[in-house]
Amino acid sequence: MLEEQVKTALNNVRPSLQADGGDVEFVSISEDGTVSVKLTGACGCCPMAQMTLKMGIENYLKKEVPQVSAVVGV
Repeated sequence: MLEEQVKTALNNVRPSLQADGGDVEFVSISEDGTVSVKLTGACGCCPMAQMTLKMGIENYLKKEVPQVSAVVGV
């Protein structure tokens, strides 16, 4: 259930990333609510990727899925 909520939220941010030539892939979620994702395409090598991950994706996921405690890139 939690994994599906996270995947749905990621699908909502995906179009913004794809507009810039990137994407995000769900990898896993731990018991403490840490979501692991992989930034791909232009996002995978972008110098601003960490900011996108924390300020964009993490903030959105925490708002949409309160059980999410953090988002990390792998």
